Amino acid sequence: MIQTEPQIDEIKKELEQILDKFILAVSLNPDDILVIGCSTSEVAGGTIGKNSSYPVGAVIVRTFIEKFKPLQVNLAFQCCEHLNRALVVERELVKKRNNLEIVAVIPQEKAGGSAASAAYKFFSEPVLVEFIKADAGIDIGDTFVGMHLKHVVVPVRLDLDRLGAAHMTFAKTRPKYIGGERAKYSIGE
Repeated sequence: MIQTEPQIDEIKKELEQILDKFILAVSLNPDDILVIGCSTSEVAGGTIGKNSSYPVGAVIVRTFIEKFKPLQVNLAFQCCEHLNRALVVERELVKKRNNLEIVAVIPQEKAGGSAASAAYKFFSEPVLVEFIKADAGIDIGDTFVGMHLKHVVVPVRLDLDRLGAAHMTFAKTRPKYIGGERAKYSIGE
């Protein structure tokens, strides 16, 4: 399904509202990583993997960049299963994190997905990595981003959980609680 301009504008407005609520619900710090999985097919009302829409992917990526760049939060857009769920990130993130290894592939609409392809176009210096351990995640269209989140994942519930026709889920992470009954988990305990 091809989106018309008013539908694209509506997707942008919906996403802006959702991201504003997410930012308030999840305390992300500068240099944190947010992983985004996105089925533009689902947003546009189609079936995941069958109705990819680059215009939908472009507006989604641009909106994420507008919201999170001022917060200095690193974005990682997950590709589809055809690229083994590799992630589009900025080269600067790879330079900061020595545990990230660049892989040689460029996402396309039908191999990687429209959102990942748009991220590759709109990022300053895009590269792909195979694995990441993100601090938070947003899943648009039930693409399953959990493999790219740190332990322990905490679901975040928002009163807005649809973008277009796509179901959305949200997550943040927290440090693991280790120790036993005598352990303290915050200062002052």
